[in-house]
Amino acid sequence: MSTSPASISSSEPSTPPARTRLLDAALQVIRTKGYHATTVDEICAAAGVTKGSFFHHFKGKEELAVMATHHWNDGTGAFFAGADYHRLPSARERVLAYIELRGQMLEGELADFTCLLGTMVQEAYATHPQIRDACRNGIEGHARTVALDIAEAKAVHAPQADWQPQDLALYTQAVLQGAFVLAKAQGHAEFARRSVDFLRQHVESLLPLRAVRSSTSSSPRNRRAQ
Repeated sequence: MSTSPASISSSEPSTPPARTRLLDAALQVIRTKGYHATTVDEICAAAGVTKGSFFHHFKGKEELAVMATHHWNDGTGAFFAGADYHRLPSARERVLAYIELRGQMLEGELADFTCLLGTMVQEAYATHPQIRDACRNGIEGHARTVALDIAEAKAVHAPQADWQPQDLALYTQAVLQGAFVLAKAQGHAEFARRSVDFLRQHVESLLPLRAVRSSTSSSPRNRRAQ
């Protein structure tokens, strides 16, 4: 993400405690190098703490990674909760503006906008189930917040559609995670941004401005009965 949870959590003028600095460092170093390539020594160096301090707070790198997912979720959750799109009057506008915001965030260095959860789960899903589950919980938890607006928009604009709001919310996350992978593979975010544009267009088509009525509800007989 272009707005890093590390910068959000460390906004106070005083120096954060060692545990917070370690978590902030983990977010950046793991997003830059990946989970397996990241060492405890590198995290300690980035945090400006000793290795003894590291093991005072965490049993090892795996525990740090699990705690880093919670730290990431707290930071990103606060960021999105305070985003301007929540002030828009209709749920449809909020859903589309959320997707636009995700596209706008694809700026800067890859490690500044890619997702910690997606980065780690791609490496650790088979070897570190605790990390896998923590990443899943974070991604699905964020999707549930997006699904709230999608559900409200669906009730107005696509009440008869057979898709479920949570499924569409998870689909948005699948596209975003795929966009991050493309950006890493290509070394830039040009097509990743286009992918998010396509996502917005698709969601826009699923939520037409005029709600789709069934043939029975729109018949003259049914209108007279209302």
